[in-house]
Amino acid sequence: MSAFLPSVRQLQYLLALHEHGHFGRAATACFVTQSTLSSGIGDLERLLDVTLVERTKRFVRFTSVGENMVERARLVVRGVEDLAETAQAEGAPLSSDLRLAVIPTIAPFVLPRLLPQLRRDWPVARPFIREASSRSALDALHRGAIDCVLLALPFDCGEVDVAAITTEPLLLGLTESDARRLPDPIATVDIDVDRLLLLEDGNCLKDHALAACERPDMRSDALMLGTSLHTLVQMIDHGFGLTLLPKMAVDAGILEGTRVVARPLASDRAMRRIALVWRKGSARTRDYQLLAETIIAAIR
Repeated sequence: MSAFLPSVRQLQYLLALHEHGHFGRAATACFVTQSTLSSGIGDLERLLDVTLVERTKRFVRFTSVGENMVERARLVVRGVEDLAETAQAEGAPLSSDLRLAVIPTIAPFVLPRLLPQLRRDWPVARPFIREASSRSALDALHRGAIDCVLLALPFDCGEVDVAAITTEPLLLGLTESDARRLPDPIATVDIDVDRLLLLEDGNCLKDHALAACERPDMRSDALMLGTSLHTLVQMIDHGFGLTLLPKMAVDAGILEGTRVVARPLASDRAMRRIALVWRKGSARTRDYQLLAETIIAAIR
């Protein structure tokens, strides 16, 4: 066997650079300095005697050979991670690193209850939490960058296994003056979709909100988009529109200190299903099932 083979770490650096398109951001994602990541990719190029990445001060561009290498590197890294998962699955449950992504419309309302519960139930677990949009989290899941995702369905997740957590209603957030002019519960036909505020693309709540309003095909550029639920609430508080809010956010006090109220919708589509998903057939399926049970206990 040749001693001159790429290391898994070098391949991980390459995948991170391909994902982020920037040496600094890729280094941050790999928890190394930018010089370490750059040196690692340079060593990989010298080892293989090919140019994988064209570098300028303004951009990073992968060569055709580099693009080909990325696809092959992804298979290699995934295989190595599967090997590690198989070994971890043989140990005590939830006794190793756990890379969990949580979407922003769940993280601030569930994590304060989940983390203490996880510490009590599984004191040897080592969770690494990442907040990311649904699309970004799922991309990372299928690349092997994270282990599982806590998100809301329906959403196109690809080939995954699913553990149901709970189902919760979506409420219409609007000013008190707007609420007084509408019936309770509010019919979807009474929602002024021209004033509807939504999260940016990649957030599953955007799709859920449009489905709840029975306007799933509405063009996103016709709407005002926000980066977080807190931003949308502040916009509504100053009279800029209305939005759909998860009940867990309202229960957690997201409307406190504002003139925004939450009202139920007269629609069986005004809901979302919270679930934990992971790569289909993972050797650590039992760990993720136990994590799902812990999440259920925490939010209950």
